[in-house]
Amino acid sequence: MMFDGKAAIVTGASRGIGRAIAVDFARNGAAVTLAGRDRAALDATVAACREAHAGVKCLVVTGDAADSKTVEAWVAQTLEAFGRLDFAIANAGQSQDGLIVRLKPESLEKTLAVNLKSAFYLCTAAAKPMMKQRGGSIVLMSSIVGMMGNAGQAAYAASKAGLLGLTKSLAKELGSRNVRVNAVAPGLIETAMTEKMPDAAREYLLRQTALGRAGQPEDVSGVVRFLCSDAAAYVTGQTLVVDGGVVM
Repeated sequence: MMFDGKAAIVTGASRGIGRAIAVDFARNGAAVTLAGRDRAALDATVAACREAHAGVKCLVVTGDAADSKTVEAWVAQTLEAFGRLDFAIANAGQSQDGLIVRLKPESLEKTLAVNLKSAFYLCTAAAKPMMKQRGGSIVLMSSIVGMMGNAGQAAYAASKAGLLGLTKSLAKELGSRNVRVNAVAPGLIETAMTEKMPDAAREYLLRQTALGRAGQPEDVSGVVRFLCSDAAAYVTGQTLVVDGGVVM
């Protein structure tokens, strides 16, 4: 088990990509802190982790990922429960779409808080123990929308593009302590968020996808696992696109 004796924290672990990442890490031996708002959904993730690996250690923490004190507490609880923190996955996110001339300021603030600030806070809290132990891997969940933009998603695109700059800056800051920072940019993945897409927008994206299909959360979790594994020991500051061939 490649992550035996290691510990991870995954935000947005209630469902979708976050749940798939948590299950993947549990299957490979990691103790996992599952962070999110919905306790019942997080308990379902715990059950899925234990189905993947009966002996897995899971810690459930709830609260607002966009609150710095809450995130600091999550990391402190992880260290208390598992004695270390090796992997931090900033997966919490949401999309409040709308043309910029109609987008309300509060929608922009919420999108930036959940998608960008929450990741910043997790990186800040996780970097300290990782630097102290001289090793760790941080993965930020961006999007191809943050790379290429999309009409009606200016706030979402800005928040996801911000993660790319954060990734590169932190990779340079933390590299001397053997802490690696990378980003993943998914395309159309079958999640609760993409279920709400208008049919026309969904069909347009599928037409742009070389593989001709939407991805599954497990298509993303496998890439995150790679970035945290020893196979990626010389990979930092990079963005891996997982989109079936849209951005080329």
